Amino acid sequence: MSGGDNLDFEIRPNPAPVSDAERATRLTNPGFGRIFTDHMVTIRYAEGKGWYEPRVEARAPIPMDPASAVLHYAQEIFEGLKAYTTPDGGVALFRPDANAARFNQSAQRMAMPAVPQAAFLESLRQIIAIDRKWIPQGDEGSLYLRPFAYASEVFLGVRPAMEYLYLVIASPVGAYFSGGVKPVTVWITPDYTRAAPGGTGAAKCGGNYAAGLSAQAEAIEHGCDQVVYLDAVERRYVDELGGMNIVFVQDDGSLVTPPLTGTILPGITRDSILKLAQRAGRRVEERPVSFDEWRDGAASGRIREAFACGTAAVITPIGTVRHPDGEFTVADGGSGEVTMALRQELSDIQRGRAEDPFGWVHKVF
Repeated sequence: MSGGDNLDFEIRPNPAPVSDAERATRLTNPGFGRIFTDHMVTIRYAEGKGWYEPRVEARAPIPMDPASAVLHYAQEIFEGLKAYTTPDGGVALFRPDANAARFNQSAQRMAMPAVPQAAFLESLRQIIAIDRKWIPQGDEGSLYLRPFAYASEVFLGVRPAMEYLYLVIASPVGAYFSGGVKPVTVWITPDYTRAAPGGTGAAKCGGNYAAGLSAQAEAIEHGCDQVVYLDAVERRYVDELGGMNIVFVQDDGSLVTPPLTGTILPGITRDSILKLAQRAGRRVEERPVSFDEWRDGAASGRIREAFACGTAAVITPIGTVRHPDGEFTVADGGSGEVTMALRQELSDIQRGRAEDPFGWVHKVF
């Protein structure tokens, strides 16, 4: 399928799928990223040959040589998106074309080959088709899809690999945070930064998340759910959370969010929220927001609400902010009216319960 012209996937159904009864048991409380469906998608790449052998097969361990390039130089990228059941009994994806575009932007930054958009989208359709029964019901239930690619060449030289493996796995999920949607407490780390100008902050690569695990552990030690990073240059301006973008709601109902300058991930949920807000007549600003502005604004009432946003958690209100010198609350520690209204509006569009004015929802079945 070099170039993405031939999308004839070979289908090899799992000979021993999970039983209907066992699947139903697992779907009663799936959590997030703990259980997986019966199948996966694989596509191989070789320099000079392109992408080939598109296949749907039983989910299984991947044979890997100890000298596989990814294990030594971390050439790896991934995406995350969800499949939802719709009121008419169908299945839909939310802006998968945007995920395809971001996947290839990450690939370019990590010196990896692009995956043709047609192949990316078809790989999602294939795994949904074969594992559709794994989509959980309920307001927070969805099938989380994880497309990813890594350098599979067996080689220890420091250069871009010449062989790659692209895969898609699927995980039935409920709410990202245990206990459902409720205000979270965040920690402003004084020691760690997520990314610097010229780095890989805008790429969705595993190394960014690995570098943030110590900071997340620090947040948990301080009784917080998530870490918030400040910029790597001045240590003054808010960048983003460990795995989500951040948005501030001002007293006039306008939204402010840090700009995309290459150090934070260009979130698809973030972009969708800004477009929805603008359509509703809210003013939207993309500009630097300092920690001091956030703290002082929360005290004065200028900043009424704050929320984190991303595919996994959708929109999560921020209630308490802790830092080395103390803590403060946002929206009196509650969820915030604008935050929850935007969350409801976005969720209704994603799940086919409301009009989709932007053409974001892609019906799969």
